[in-house]
Amino acid sequence: MNGKYIAGFIVITAAIAGVAMYWLQEYAYYTPASFQKGAEIELTLIESGQPEPIIVDGIEGITADSSPLRFRACFHTPLSQAMLTETYKLYEKPVPLIAPTWFSCFDATKIGEALEKGEAIAFLSQANIAPEIDRVVAVFPDGRAYAWHQLSAEAEQ
Repeated sequence: MNGKYIAGFIVITAAIAGVAMYWLQEYAYYTPASFQKGAEIELTLIESGQPEPIIVDGIEGITADSSPLRFRACFHTPLSQAMLTETYKLYEKPVPLIAPTWFSCFDATKIGEALEKGEAIAFLSQANIAPEIDRVVAVFPDGRAYAWHQLSAEAEQ
């Protein structure tokens, strides 16, 4: 009889721990990202290597203090891909990271597939926005754009 209670306690504890881990990964720590003056979406200029703000609208984003890799943003830009490629640095190995399911505007799988097919173009927003972490922006031909943080090439070596 005692074995049933112990087994039941273990199962209930594991279920509670599982729910808590899911909630912590999916919901905890995330806050809306701020995009006021000084915290805009930027792209790095080819000529100077310095980031500068670009024109965007309809921006929404999330971030977390627990990890700089949790940043995601969705927005629209009226700037064409042609103009952007002539002015701003491309990002060599973009890998969009999965966003929480409730942040539905950001679909890392679709963005990644579009980047692989050449439908979207990735740009360096800001190198080392946090130690060994770059901000990357992917822009589609219709102006839809997405931003995320990923490990820099130096960090992956």
